[in-house]
Order: sequence, then C-alpha cells, then structure tokens
Amino acid sequence: MTDPQPIKISYRWLSPAEVRKVGDIDRSERIHLGYVVEEGELVATQVDWDVPAWSLEGEHSHTIIHQIEFCQGHIDVGGRLLGAFMGERLVGIAVLTPDIRPGLAQLAYLHVSDAFRRQGIARRLTSQVCEQAWLDGADRLYVSATPSGSAVGFYRSQGFELAEQPIPELYELEPEDIHMLKRLL
Repeated sequence: MTDPQPIKISYRWLSPAEVRKVGDIDRSERIHLGYVVEEGELVATQVDWDVPAWSLEGEHSHTIIHQIEFCQGHIDVGGRLLGAFMGERLVGIAVLTPDIRPGLAQLAYLHVSDAFRRQGIARRLTSQVCEQAWLDGADRLYVSATPSGSAVGFYRSQGFELAEQPIPELYELEPEDIHMLKRLL
C-alpha cells in the first residue's frame, strides 16, 4: 500500500472576472471560543456558534452573492484577490486592499474551506498578502477579524496585535470584530 499523495495547492492572483469563484469556499465552522475587547484587552469567552456555509439565496450578508459583491467592492478600489486552488477549485482566498491610509493596507477578507483548514493555506495566503502590501509601499497591514478563537489565534500567530485605535469606518461596519494591526518589515 502506498501513502496518499499530499494535496497539491497552487496560489495565484485572480483576475477581476474570477470573483465569482468565492462561492466555492465552504466557510462552515463550529466555534466554542470567542473574543471580545474590554478596556483595550482581548478577553476570551465561551461561545456556541454554528457558522453555516454561505447560502445560495436570501437578502442577508451570508449569501454567496453578498460575498461576491463584498469582494467586488474591494476590487473597485484597487484591491486584489489571491486564491489557493486545488486544481480549478478555489479552496482559500485573501483580499488585499491597498492604501486605506498612508502606509496602511488592509487584509479585507480571508477564508479557507473547511476541509482544507490547518494545512498552512491561510498562513501562505497571509504571507503573500503581506509581501505584496510591502511591495506596494505599505508598512502596516490592518485586519478586522471575526471574533472566533480560531481567527484571532491565527492572526496573533502571524504577528497581528490588537489595534489601539480601530479605523472608525471599519469599526462602524464590524463593531464586534477584533481589529488588529501588523507591522510589515
């Protein structure tokens, strides 16, 4: 019997026309650890969140069409989409939006499909986004992280720290998220 071959993942920047591939991502997750910010400090809390896959229909923010529109909005202001692919299937995606402030870029979106998590895909996407942001002239990268233990723990492992002053318009959009910042070197 032979050992199974490791999954081959390729990475590339998507063309704007490929934004619809975001619907390939399975964002489902069961979350038991969450975070809140209290008096400028991260506080862990027990939660019971069942995050379903994006839906095909409806008028809410967790539909595939809303995700496409969100990514398209970032493309419209100069953002770029970086994809992780298994064959032709998108299994991970990151959106880099440059110049949200002088010297500051934004990791506006990061998702890896459930079956492909914990294989280094998010780390590789984040690393490439950091490198591109640096090449584009940014010295800092901002992220508004889902307040789950997995998301916040991941970003902390990548060198992000709690932002002392969240960007007001981003905080207004996602006040429950954990707003974080990373210095790019």
